[in-house]
Amino acid sequence: MYLADYHTHSRISPDARSPMAEMAEAAIAAGLDELCFTDHVEPIVWGSTKLRQDPYDWDALEREYRTAREAVGDRIILRLGMELGDAPWSFAHTGRMIADAPELDFVIGSVHMLSEQFNGVDLYFFDPKDDDEARAGMADYLRQVRRLAEWGQFNVLGHLTLPLRYLNENRGFHLTFDGFEDEIEEILGILIDKGLGIELNTNRGNTPLPDEKWLRMYRDLGGEIITLGTDAHSPDYVGCAIRERQELLKECGFTRFCTFEKRHPIWHEL
Repeated sequence: MYLADYHTHSRISPDARSPMAEMAEAAIAAGLDELCFTDHVEPIVWGSTKLRQDPYDWDALEREYRTAREAVGDRIILRLGMELGDAPWSFAHTGRMIADAPELDFVIGSVHMLSEQFNGVDLYFFDPKDDDEARAGMADYLRQVRRLAEWGQFNVLGHLTLPLRYLNENRGFHLTFDGFEDEIEEILGILIDKGLGIELNTNRGNTPLPDEKWLRMYRDLGGEIITLGTDAHSPDYVGCAIRERQELLKECGFTRFCTFEKRHPIWHEL
């Protein structure tokens, strides 16, 4: 079984604190064969809806990565990627920002914020009063995800059902995306037509994002490009539930998953 964690954050992300070298050592201790760093890159200032005016510090990202590679040597394969978040706030600004990026192995496209209709609230802080308001937010989220999919300047769509992490785990709701089948099928169809994939986010051992229903839909539609990632923001979650989620992929009809090198998929049997 080939084990790879393709969604991790180091101290280069504003919401994480660990050096890449520590994350890599944790991956080795967890028995992983490969680790990809996917630190946050957004066209907006963290914690706001204002467009970033300063260029992204690509040099800091590359220095951190070189240090990690020197620290671990050939004990594990390391890849450099990014989680490109909330591009729908300005695709033009996003395009200019990432034009200066170094050669990356992998890009996750993701949405963490609701639209202007919800004042750009981050899903982490979205605190609806009831199920109806929560589902209105979920619908808004899917509209943002569809816009991102249509843009398509990434390799896989990250954590498709992300609102459930915060609504259920943090806010005490008991929601699913049932009732949004048409919207999700359209999003998945757009991705497949563009030759893009999705991520199976292990959610650090909690309910996977997306879960079995949507994984089966993706596979039934012909989707095959899929990565596995923990969304670890600290060493203790690196590799969490990767083995179990490989089994879930097999149960959903997948026979292989992929890692990436220079934005091209490398296939591994499940």
